[in-house]
Amino acid sequence: MAFAAWSCGLAAFQLALALGAPWGAAAWGGQSPGVLPAGLRAASAVSAVVWLGVAAVAAGAVLGPAGRRRTLLAAAVYASLGVALNAASPSTVERAVWVPLTALGAGLAWMGWREARAARE
Repeated sequence: MAFAAWSCGLAAFQLALALGAPWGAAAWGGQSPGVLPAGLRAASAVSAVVWLGVAAVAAGAVLGPAGRRRTLLAAAVYASLGVALNAASPSTVERAVWVPLTALGAGLAWMGWREARAARE
């Protein structure tokens, strides 16, 4: 459930970006400080929907136990890669804020996956 809550927080951030929040320095490599251009706003909208879907699966609301395990594993791998990508970002905000937040999300996803896998056995 903690990873589902984390995913909802990430979805809220992406939705705010899609709606015009001036936080571009903290997203998409920091390439567009302020309000994101239309293409990145659309990408943030899609990202918000994806992370809400991940949250629903992580919470066990859809896809069942096998789908939950697979989704948590995929999210754990993706978030782990995100730590490295955020650490390599030219954006100071991404390095300072998103590296620890993404590391937290990765850890929560790995813990959720391990719990889901153990429940299967």
